[in-house]
Amino acid sequence: MSTAMNTEDASRTLQTHSQVAGLPRNASVLREPSLDDAQHVHALIQACPPLDVNSLYVYLLLSHHHAQTCVVAQGIDGQLQGFVSAYVPPKTPDTLFVWQVAVHESARGTGLGGKMLRHLLKRPALDGISAIETTVGPDNAASRGMFASLARKLNTQISESALFEMHHFGHQGHEEERLLRLGPLSACPG
Repeated sequence: MSTAMNTEDASRTLQTHSQVAGLPRNASVLREPSLDDAQHVHALIQACPPLDVNSLYVYLLLSHHHAQTCVVAQGIDGQLQGFVSAYVPPKTPDTLFVWQVAVHESARGTGLGGKMLRHLLKRPALDGISAIETTVGPDNAASRGMFASLARKLNTQISESALFEMHHFGHQGHEEERLLRLGPLSACPG
């Protein structure tokens, strides 16, 4: 049995809570993605340049094989407001590699990206995680700011090093992707 809440149930739950608790309009339910979310995640990524858009099949695989290390943020209206894809690399089982963080334009500036990342770190399946890694282009100020803020909230260090240089991308003209590493991690604050 899956612990993930389906899209309709999550929307109904959030609408009920927002009516009772007076939650802000941009409130969202954070949960594991389901296969039914994959097409919406794909559309969200398309709407969030400069993120690289992968095939729908990739988002199906992430929602199926890596649901415990991914998170979707579903708004009161049932629409996807955010998505984080992440996984634990086989050679470093104490590290969470964050692949993509997408926040819909309507939810930007609310701290949703950081909230999704902290939500992931609280999951029992990730209890042994002592570091977060991600790659970021040199000009991606929004991602750099979000991970720097996360490092401050987690009271940990952030370091940067070379990983994927331009020549690794061949003739695609992709800029380099620098490795950011946050750690060591201790208890995750809300």
